[in-house]
Amino acid sequence: MREAYIVAAARTACGKANKGSLRFTRPDSMGGAVVKDLLNRTKGLKAEQVEDVIMGCAFPEASQGLNVARQIALLGGLPDSVPGVTVNRFCSSGLQTIAMAAERIMAGGADVIIAGGVESMSLVPMGGMSVQPNPELVDDKPGVYVSMGITAENVADKYEVSREDQDQFAYRSHQRAIKAWEDGKFDSQITPVEVHEKKVTADGEVVEESFTFKQDEGPRKDTSVEALSGLRPVFKNGGSVTAGNSSQMNDAAAGVVVMSGEMVEKLGLEPMARYVGFQVAGVAPEIMGIGPIEAVPKVLNKTGLKLSDIDLIELNEAFASQSLAVISELGLDQEITNVNGGAIAMGHPLGCTGAKLTTQILYEMKERNSKYGLVTMCIGGGMGAAGIFENL
Repeated sequence: MREAYIVAAARTACGKANKGSLRFTRPDSMGGAVVKDLLNRTKGLKAEQVEDVIMGCAFPEASQGLNVARQIALLGGLPDSVPGVTVNRFCSSGLQTIAMAAERIMAGGADVIIAGGVESMSLVPMGGMSVQPNPELVDDKPGVYVSMGITAENVADKYEVSREDQDQFAYRSHQRAIKAWEDGKFDSQITPVEVHEKKVTADGEVVEESFTFKQDEGPRKDTSVEALSGLRPVFKNGGSVTAGNSSQMNDAAAGVVVMSGEMVEKLGLEPMARYVGFQVAGVAPEIMGIGPIEAVPKVLNKTGLKLSDIDLIELNEAFASQSLAVISELGLDQEITNVNGGAIAMGHPLGCTGAKLTTQILYEMKERNSKYGLVTMCIGGGMGAAGIFENL
């Protein structure tokens, strides 16, 4: 079977949902900016050589509806001949698309695919525009519809994760993210987004402001363990999950160019990484945060690797409670896990997250000369996903 390689990766910075710099920027416009950037980063690749655009989106409706991947392809400067498809596996959507692209290439179905994810949690709220639960599932599997915050509380209770440990974990996420930005770790992976806004001044005049957005808005220098410990639980009376030890809601897009070995050779490119494998697993919906506990061993088994072979890990920090439970149960080394901070500090733009984390780990593996990197996350509804990449 052929190999699949990632030859370029990029992401927008994460804007804070509803109050950040990207709150009025359409998701297809964000995605289009990433596609344009990926084409510029892939020397020798012509737009018409891209055979498909596969984009993940957790709530593909409203401004993210009507097959947003196709709109992203067109806004990204690809010709009409390049199709697009939108994929939804909630929080893992952006990793799922990369796996789909890679495995299609490995099977001989294509040579060049752009894959990634996008989410505007400002324009399409968490849960979408209209939730209509199935009455049968409500009776038999109510956990499917339990809020994500309650699932985090359930995990904290089941795995005895203390409030203190959750707040310490959240603080470390911010500290690592701040240091990473100060050290320039993310500079080369960011796709700048040109933002244009109209604002009404105090005297009623409408003015237009334009600026370039290129830095994550989430990391906070002013936070502390003391400040985090003073926050009230937001999902359950007497609980331990707060806004401070949960992931942020965000707007962002990310993507990669996946290519066959034959095309890599033809264009004379040096790939960033090789796709090694991807697996998903199901768990009880009411404790969805433990998904990686099942998905990680599954992908290691399928790829013939051991946890000790993994040099770098990106674990999506949906909540500190589930992150700590996963770290404890799998025996993950926190010194190589989320080394540049995680979603608690930097954000979790749902359908974009898998591609965002993949982009981050690919650049960090280059920086450290690591061999294998693991990207994993829990998934709403009771699932986990995990993907492995080899640095080249």
